[in-house]
Amino acid sequence: MMTTDTTESRKLKDAAAAAARARRDPLRAVFRGEMALGFKRDARDIVTEHDKATERALIADLTAVVPDSAFLGEEGGAVGDGRVRWYIDPIDGTSNFAAGVAFWCVSIAAEIDGRIVAGVVYDPIGDILFSADLDGAYLDGAPLRSRGARSEAEATLITGYPNARDIAEHGDVALERFGALVQACRTLRRPGSAAMSVCHVAAGWVDVAAGFSVNPWDVSAAGFILTQAGGTYRAMGGPAGAPFHLHPGYVATVEGLSCPTLDAVAAAIAG
Repeated sequence: MMTTDTTESRKLKDAAAAAARARRDPLRAVFRGEMALGFKRDARDIVTEHDKATERALIADLTAVVPDSAFLGEEGGAVGDGRVRWYIDPIDGTSNFAAGVAFWCVSIAAEIDGRIVAGVVYDPIGDILFSADLDGAYLDGAPLRSRGARSEAEATLITGYPNARDIAEHGDVALERFGALVQACRTLRRPGSAAMSVCHVAAGWVDVAAGFSVNPWDVSAAGFILTQAGGTYRAMGGPAGAPFHLHPGYVATVEGLSCPTLDAVAAAIAG
């Protein structure tokens, strides 16, 4: 088994950053324009032609720089066989993208031997790049540190819970849990992109984020960026001992923040 050094980690981060930034102008050009929509699981699970085209372009760009690559993308599934495995979400926050809401991003993470070693989350509208390698985390190339509220009562929480499926399956219980979170935190927001939400925690722009139905491509880059920035990413609900990005739930906080109400709700959801 070959080890990953900081030089390789940095090169993978730079390759991901270049691939993500190359998608800025094409995605800006179609944002808030007419676009054909498709649907996956249901009418709330949207996909656009631009998700698919972006994923294809990212795979081509990364393969050109790192030939020994395999990919797991939200749209195309598993592709290729290589030492470096890339997790790609071409547009995390597709519903926002399709609706014209400027809270969506391109997310790319590199995994070697089951460990995330580089990650990039790029906001094409704000032209903001969150990134991390084994040396640390960065915001547009400057060192990033996750600092914010010191108590739950002072915290701004981002969460997509409860979604329509949570309400359909758990009804009043889900709404009661949501109400408890609204009362426990200073502010609660539901902006609709897990990767962007966790990166906002990494930057200290919000204090805590939580999600309970995420996929590896949603959180692999952002969770790595947060932990490299000194925040805490607590994975929930998956198999014991599995890497953080293979769990369907998470609570992500700025450095040193404790959220007992959210922890209780998360524990109840994770079962």
